Amino acid sequence: MTEWLIHHFIKDADQTSLPRVRDAHGTLASVVCIVCNVALCVAKALVGLAAGSLSVVADAINNLSDASSNIVSLVGFKLASRPADKGHPYGHGRIEYLSGVIVAFLILLVGVELVKSSVEKIVKPEPVDFSLVTVAVLLASIAVKAWMARFNSALGRRIDSVTLEATAQDSRNDVITTAAVLAAGAVSQLTGLDLDGWAGLAVGAFIVWSGFSLVRETLDPLLGQAPDPKLVRHIHDTIMSYPGVLDTHDLMVHDYGPGRRFASAHVEMPAEISPLKSHEVLDSIEHYFCDEEGLPLVLHYDPVVTFDPKDRDLHHWMSEQVKSIDPRLTIHDVRVTQEGGAQHVSLDCVRPHGLTLSDDELSDMVCQIVHRRYPKAVCHVTVDASYVSTGV
Repeated sequence: MTEWLIHHFIKDADQTSLPRVRDAHGTLASVVCIVCNVALCVAKALVGLAAGSLSVVADAINNLSDASSNIVSLVGFKLASRPADKGHPYGHGRIEYLSGVIVAFLILLVGVELVKSSVEKIVKPEPVDFSLVTVAVLLASIAVKAWMARFNSALGRRIDSVTLEATAQDSRNDVITTAAVLAAGAVSQLTGLDLDGWAGLAVGAFIVWSGFSLVRETLDPLLGQAPDPKLVRHIHDTIMSYPGVLDTHDLMVHDYGPGRRFASAHVEMPAEISPLKSHEVLDSIEHYFCDEEGLPLVLHYDPVVTFDPKDRDLHHWMSEQVKSIDPRLTIHDVRVTQEGGAQHVSLDCVRPHGLTLSDDELSDMVCQIVHRRYPKAVCHVTVDASYVSTGV
């Protein structure tokens, strides 16, 4: 069913890197979910009101909230697909993340309201008429929501969408909550115990917990979460595969929405090779990432003296020595120069996350290590921050 919908309603469905194809996936998911949620809301509301069941009516309201969330997602995809303009040169892709946050807050709000109503029902219980029609409607709802969860998850994976993943999670929650309502109604009917309010309370608490989790997950991209370690490793390994590349560091990946990433990195190459030749290699790397992977990448050329064994030895020696400060420390751009009759040692040190030392303290400790080997040298240490989640 999912594949049939995709290939009948989305043109060029497999070209998911295109903004218009992403928009089409989001639109399809939103429209299908709006239709399903409105239908479920009407059916549950009629049955719940007839039976006098707060938990069934609450489940209907939850579906209405889901439809509202789908509308927010639909608007979010439409706005996110707008092309870059003078005021937004990186596009509008982050609107999709923002719509995911709104969906998560709507889920949280529904859960809070349901908890309040359920507490009132527990305090003032009312009789519930749990009929076969009610059972049939709830079973149908479970089946539809289970399919919607798979449908949104499949589309979310295709286009790497946090909004659709949040919607899929919401549908999974609905399967659990509706099953809880059904189970509570069955137990109440068989035992005479009024569990309707308690079922509503459990459903509401679960929705609140799920809402908090979704808020955290959907906020992370907006707050600038670290790039996927697999992506970091892939970029590193690809750069290192080109001829003449000695090392790469200072990788930064900027996320401006799904499919709208930009990156930059420093690349070390032998200083004795012609700068024109090195520039040609760096251009080739940039063109590959942009053309083949849709990732605009800017590379900075770092020339490294490879013919002087003293420099190579110093780099290796310093790399080992700084680990006495913290095993996670790494260095690069190690240079020894003579200026004005004085010897200068310069290097960059990448500080890991969680290091308690300040930049000045770290710089002083690295300089102390340098002075063990070059007592009279002028030491210059640049402390870099790590912008990726793992070292490579």
